[in-house]
Amino acid sequence: MSLRLFAALDVPDEIAARVAPLQRGVPGARWRPRENLHVTLRFYGEIAENVAGDLDAELGEVALKHARFELKLKGAGFFGREAPGALWLGLAESAALAALAADCDRAARRCRIAPSEHKFRPHMTVAYLAGTTLDRAIAFEKRLALYESESWTADAFFLLSSHVRRNAPSLYSEEASYPLAG
Repeated sequence: MSLRLFAALDVPDEIAARVAPLQRGVPGARWRPRENLHVTLRFYGEIAENVAGDLDAELGEVALKHARFELKLKGAGFFGREAPGALWLGLAESAALAALAADCDRAARRCRIAPSEHKFRPHMTVAYLAGTTLDRAIAFEKRLALYESESWTADAFFLLSSHVRRNAPSLYSEEASYPLAG
């Protein structure tokens, strides 16, 4: 059996509550519910259970190397320049966030998990799109170009499994949590 896994940071409820009113005005957008809002550090894909156990151990070691850090949402954009596929809110530049994501990637390589197809781009997906025109995605990006949330402290990250469902948002389950060292 395998699990579809990714490492992520949670978004506090007070930040998610301020994001909800921003999720509007884009035809074809399937807005993400609160329980699906997170910041992906590394998507691992379908992983065999025995490899998932090794990954868990590696990520536990990663957590010991990183201190808590502050982050905040900043700006907006979309993926799919020809045919928009997702809307996102970005994150303010953070060396600590980039270092944690890089270590989550190195943990994958130590477990012989295939390299990521995408360079790490810190963001929180807020909608998936179906049939949304490019001009509407650009309008979302422009509307929120100057958006900044309050900052919050990342004090842990998580290994989540994703269960894709037809006609409903994916269901995420926490497989493990990793408190950051002091």
